[in-house]
Amino acid sequence: MFKYSCLNPIAKVGLDGFDKNFVACDELKDADCVLVRSAKMHDLELPKNLLAVARAGAGVNNIPVEDCASKGIVVFNTPGANANGVKELVIAGMLYASRGIVDGINWVNENKDNENVGKDAEKQKKNYAGTEIYGKKVGVIGLGAIGVKVANAAVNLGMTVYGYDPYISVDSAWHLSRAIKHVTNVEEIYANCDYITIHVPLLDSTRHTINREAIKLMKDSAILLNFARDELVDEKSVVEALRLGKMRKYVSDFPNPTTAGQEGCIVTPHLGASTEESEDNCAVMAVKELMNYMENGNIINSVNFPKIDMGCCETAGRVLVLHENKANMITKFSSYFGDAEINIAEMNNKSKGANAVSMFDLDTPATGEIIEKISAVPGVYRVRVVK
Repeated sequence: MFKYSCLNPIAKVGLDGFDKNFVACDELKDADCVLVRSAKMHDLELPKNLLAVARAGAGVNNIPVEDCASKGIVVFNTPGANANGVKELVIAGMLYASRGIVDGINWVNENKDNENVGKDAEKQKKNYAGTEIYGKKVGVIGLGAIGVKVANAAVNLGMTVYGYDPYISVDSAWHLSRAIKHVTNVEEIYANCDYITIHVPLLDSTRHTINREAIKLMKDSAILLNFARDELVDEKSVVEALRLGKMRKYVSDFPNPTTAGQEGCIVTPHLGASTEESEDNCAVMAVKELMNYMENGNIINSVNFPKIDMGCCETAGRVLVLHENKANMITKFSSYFGDAEINIAEMNNKSKGANAVSMFDLDTPATGEIIEKISAVPGVYRVRVVK
C-alpha cells in the first residue's frame, strides 16, 4: 500500500485514477509520493520515505529538483497536459495587444452610468483602433508542447510563422506544420517579426533570454508575449523600451511590481493553464506517472532522472537503482546478483546529465543482503525493490 499526499488541491478526476494500492494521507511526513501544483517545496523537510513528487503542470521551479535527485526522489511533471489552455491564451494575448480591447473595455466600465454611453462609444472607438494579426509575422521561441500548438494555430490564422528551437524533439518536429519557417538564428526572429512569443523552460541558461540587446534588434512596433516564466525576460528593459516607444506592447501572465500597471504592459494573473480542462489533464497525467513509478518502477516525464520503461514485471523480482552517472556502476550491481547466483532476466540502464537509472528484472527475488551491498556503493542515491 502506498500513501500519497496533495500539497495543493488536485482535480478529483485525477485522484479518482488511483487504484486500491494507494491511500491518501494528510501529512507530508507520512507520504510515499506527493502531488503538487504551486506550493513551494524548497523550504520543506522531505521525509526519507518519500519516493516521488509529481507536479501537475510543466514548470518545476517550486521544487528542489537537484536536492530530490541526490535523495533518490524522482520528480515528474506533465508536459503538454495544459498546452491547449496556454495556447488559447497566447492567441488571445496577440489579439488584445493588437486591438485596443482592454482599454476599450475599461472605458465602457468607467462610463457605465453614462446614459449616452452607446453614442459616445462611436466617437471614442477610434482611440482603440488597432491592427489585425492576419498576414503578420510571429516568432515562436521554443517549440515544445505549447510552442508547437501556438505555431500551428498562428499558421491557421493566416500568419507567417518563424520557429526557433535548437533542441527540438522528434515528436515536436512531427507535429509542426510544414508552413512554419524554422530558423537557426534567433536574431532573425527579433529583426523580422511583429509578434514574439517565448516558450522555453526557465534555466540559468535561459534567464533573460529576451534582454536589452535582443530588444534593440526588434521592430519598434513589436509585441512581446511571455506565457512561460517572467524571468525569461529582462522586464526592466522591456518597461524602458515601452516608455521610449521602442516596443508596442508587452503581454505577460506573471504579475509583479515591475510590470503591473505599467504603460504598454498587459498583465494577466497567471491564467495560462487555469482552465478546468488543463487542471483535469494535468491531474490525470500526474497520477498515471506516480502509479507507473510506484507500482512498476517505470519513469516517464521526469525532470531529474531519465526515461526508463520495462513495462510490468513478469519475472520473480525487479530492482531499481537511482545513482550517479559514472563508469562501472552496472558492473558492480550485476556482480552482486551474480555472486548470489541470481540470474538477471532483463536489464536496462539510462542516463540524464549527472544522474542515471538501472533496472533489473530477476528470476529470483533480491535478498536484503544484496540490496544493502548495492545501497552501499558510492554514488548510489536509492535502491528500490519494486517486486
